[in-house]
Amino acid sequence: LVKEEFGYDDAFNYNKEVDFDATLSKYFPNGIDIYLENVGGKMLEAALNHVNPHARIPVCGMISQYNQIWTEREGVRNLLNIVGKEVRMEGFLVGSYLDRFADFTVEMEGYLKQGKISSKIKIYEGIQSFAESLGSLFSSSNFGKVVIEVNKPR
Repeated sequence: LVKEEFGYDDAFNYNKEVDFDATLSKYFPNGIDIYLENVGGKMLEAALNHVNPHARIPVCGMISQYNQIWTEREGVRNLLNIVGKEVRMEGFLVGSYLDRFADFTVEMEGYLKQGKISSKIKIYEGIQSFAESLGSLFSSSNFGKVVIEVNKPR
């Protein structure tokens, strides 16, 4: 899906990999300059082993840790790589940029019309599907944006 439909050169499923360091060495033999962090735990730790000097890591989530009690979450043992490689790692929330949403909408609409960006949407029908749709976010059973359609247009 990521390669054929979205046009990426390569991809891997972190849920199916057993050795993240070997996987990252294979896919990023020259290191990583930008790593969008949304997994956390062992995946983040492996990424920190492969970042280049002055890499940037925007952090928008750590889904592998969401269902853990905070005292049982996996620690990342190599945070010192951030210092040694002068990496910039910063969290962000979409809500902090709502003042730029109109500009984003115009720019994104252009990309969509030009076919530069495509997306997948999984539509669940009815409020009764809420639990299933929410669960799909944490089980990797969904592809793309999850939407619950409550009232069908007539």
